[in-house]
Amino acid sequence: MVSAGRRGSASEGDAGRSGAPVFTPGPDALAHLELVLSGAYPLPGFMTREQAESVAASGCLPDGRPWPVPVILEAPEDLSGDLVVLTDPEGAPLAELAVSERWKDDRGRHHLAGDVSLLRPPTYGVLRELRAAPAEVRAQSGLGAPADRPVLAVVTDRPLHHRALHQIRAEAEALGGDGERIEVLVIVDAPLEDEGMAAAVLAAEPLLPPRSSLVVCTLPRSRARAAGPFGGPWSDSDVRLAAHVAAAYGATHMIVETGGSGPDVDRVMARRPPLTVLDPEPWRFGTDAGLWEPITRVDPGQARRELTEEEVERELALGRELPAWFTPARVAAELARLRPARTRRGLTLFLTGLSGSGKSTIARGVSDRIRRSGRSVTLLDGDVVRRMLSQGLTFSPEDRALNIRRIGYVAAEIGRHGGVAVCAPIAPYADGREEVRAMVEEAGGDFFLVYVATSLEECESRDRKGLYARARAGEIPDFTGISAPYEVPEDADLVLDTAGADPAESVAAVVAALREGGWLPEHDG
Repeated sequence: MVSAGRRGSASEGDAGRSGAPVFTPGPDALAHLELVLSGAYPLPGFMTREQAESVAASGCLPDGRPWPVPVILEAPEDLSGDLVVLTDPEGAPLAELAVSERWKDDRGRHHLAGDVSLLRPPTYGVLRELRAAPAEVRAQSGLGAPADRPVLAVVTDRPLHHRALHQIRAEAEALGGDGERIEVLVIVDAPLEDEGMAAAVLAAEPLLPPRSSLVVCTLPRSRARAAGPFGGPWSDSDVRLAAHVAAAYGATHMIVETGGSGPDVDRVMARRPPLTVLDPEPWRFGTDAGLWEPITRVDPGQARRELTEEEVERELALGRELPAWFTPARVAAELARLRPARTRRGLTLFLTGLSGSGKSTIARGVSDRIRRSGRSVTLLDGDVVRRMLSQGLTFSPEDRALNIRRIGYVAAEIGRHGGVAVCAPIAPYADGREEVRAMVEEAGGDFFLVYVATSLEECESRDRKGLYARARAGEIPDFTGISAPYEVPEDADLVLDTAGADPAESVAAVVAALREGGWLPEHDG
C-alpha cells in the first residue's frame, strides 16, 4: 500500500503564477501538504534541515514543541526560484511555497523548505466528499465544545470487526460516565489514489456508538505500515502523528485500531502527545455464551481470539465467507468485494533476472497457460516495454527506476480491474521491485515475484544478441551483471534456474505455484 513515485515530479515547460516553476510532490509530501493546508498540522509549511533533523533525533522541534515526524519536501536539485507552485498529480495548483531554504540530507537528496499558502481547495483523490477540514468538522458537530467534554477519536486504516467495535463502545461509555453520550469521531486513513480499506470501515458506521461521525484523511505512511493488503504495524511515530491530527479535529482521547497488538501507550504518552492515547481492555469471544466480552469475564477455556489479518486474507483468497462471530455481515460483504477470491483478483506476476536468464521465454509460456485457464492476461516484456513505454530512457540507475515504475503503474491498473499482468524486466534493484509490489497491493492486486536465478556464465553463453560481449568490450555502459549491479531478491516467492532445464519445465513450475496459491483454477477453462 506504499504509493509510487515517492520523489514527485516537475512539470516541463510549465509555470505557475508570475512564471513560478511548477512541482508535483510525491505521495508522502502531498499528504503532508494537505494536512498543513487543512489545519490538521499546526505547522506553516515544510521543514528546514535544522527542524527535520531535530524532529528525527529527539521528536521535538528546535523550540521544544513535540512533533513526531519530519515534514519534508524532496525536490529536484534544479528546481529554482523563490516561489514554487505545488500541484496535485493531475496538475491542478494547490499551494504556493515560499522557499526559505534549499538543503540536502545525508543521503544526498535535495529538499525545499518554506511556508505554504493555499491557492485552491484540493479536489484530487478518492472519497473527497468525506475529506472535511478539522475546522469544518468541529463547527458541524460541535467537537471540542465545551472544553471539558471528552471527545473520542478512533483512527484506523483497516476494518472494524466485532472486537474493535465492542472496545470503541466500551471506551465511549467509560468516558461519558453517568450514561452521557459523548462524541465519537472515526478518522479513516485512506490513500489519495485508492480507497484502500475505507469502504470496509465505512460499512461499520451503523454499528458505532450514537453521536458518531466519520472523516477521511491521508496520513503519510512508513513502508512498514503500508505493507500487505490491510496495512502493517504502526510505529510510535505513526501513533503520535495520528494524535496530533485527531487533536486538530477536537479529540481529547484516541484509540488507534492497528488490527493486532496495539501501540505501546506508555511510550507514546511519554512523548507528550496533545491528547490521551487509550489502551482498551482486551476482548475475547466466549464460545459458551456466544458473546464478545472483556477478557476478564471469559472462561479461558472458552475464549476464542479474533482471526489474524493473515487468516482473514487466506479465507478471502479462497473465496470463503468470514464467520459471523468475527465480523459484522456488512463488513464481511465489503471485504469480499475489496478482496475477492484469488481466481478473480488482480495479479502481477513479476519475473526478474539477468539478461538471457530465460525470463521472456517463461513469461510467454506462462501467459499462454493463464489465458487457457480463462483469465485475462497482459504480457509486459522488458524489451517491448522499453520500445513502447520507455523509449528514450537510458540504462542509468535513475532511468532504470523510472522504467520499472512505469511497468508497475501499468501492472497495478491491470490488477485493479481483476486482470493478470505478467512482467519480465531485468529489474536489478530491490527498491524498484518493492515499489512495484507496493503499487500493485495498493491497487488491490496481489504480487508474485519469480527470481530467474540463471548464472551470469550461463546467460553469457546464450548471448544471441551479443550484448554481453559488447558490454565487456566497454561498448554498452551500465550493463547489469557486467558494469552495473544486480541485487538478488531475498523475498522471491519462487526461484528458478533454467540452466539445463527445458523451458516447459520452468513454465510448469510457475503455473503449479499459481494454482497452489489459488490464482488459477485447478483445471484450465
